[in-house]
Amino acid sequence: MGLLNNIFRWFILDRMKQIDAFVAHPFETQDRVLKSLIYKAKDTEFGKLHQLNLISCYEDFARLVPIQDYNSLKPFIERMMNGEENVLWPGLITWFAKSSGTTQDKSKFIPISRESLDDCHFKAGKDMYAMFYNNFPEANLFDGKSFPVGGSHQLHKMESDICYGDLSAVLIQNVPFFYEQKRVPELSIALMENWDEKIEKMAQSVINEPVTNILGVPTWTIILIRKLFELSGKTDLSEIWPDLQLYVHGGVSFA
Repeated sequence: MGLLNNIFRWFILDRMKQIDAFVAHPFETQDRVLKSLIYKAKDTEFGKLHQLNLISCYEDFARLVPIQDYNSLKPFIERMMNGEENVLWPGLITWFAKSSGTTQDKSKFIPISRESLDDCHFKAGKDMYAMFYNNFPEANLFDGKSFPVGGSHQLHKMESDICYGDLSAVLIQNVPFFYEQKRVPELSIALMENWDEKIEKMAQSVINEPVTNILGVPTWTIILIRKLFELSGKTDLSEIWPDLQLYVHGGVSFA
């Protein structure tokens, strides 16, 4: 087991103390998170509209803040995408994830703040690795490469520095520098928009890499695996990546 993996393992397992704490005290944890979010958002336009400064408990929140859906938040989001600050969250939001719509719109645009990147997306990734290393102490994921399999990663510019794109695109543009050193394929391939061309180049570029973990929805991952089998003549993924230990997915069931 390499030095880098040992450092990563020590760093990541420190998170288990916090995971164990919020598992043991779920109600207190949720109450603390709610109050933190309310405090941070109280001086925004949405916060003033719903008097977040008067909220001291969940009952106050339920009374003062009506249940929202995308259509009720859409006018606020559109203003944020036009460069307005302090609308739903403090400051200027420069990243928006474009999601397939389940509302009246064909697509939804989800504001991604720096805090949501750090405290939601990246912390969730850290938690996932922490629980894996906790369950498998001899794991050596960081001795090899991480392979995030995403859809279209193309970003689109709007006002000044404001961008929107697939959530994969937003995350890949903001990952911590140390993770960037351990991921494949190279950015120019990951950012390709043409999926057919990208899947070919992606498979060619990762087939000889020491991949230890894969992250991505099954739909795209299965297509990629079939392309790897086609290029290599193999029929088992362990023949291509003998050190593969972890696959993380969400969104779609393998079944």
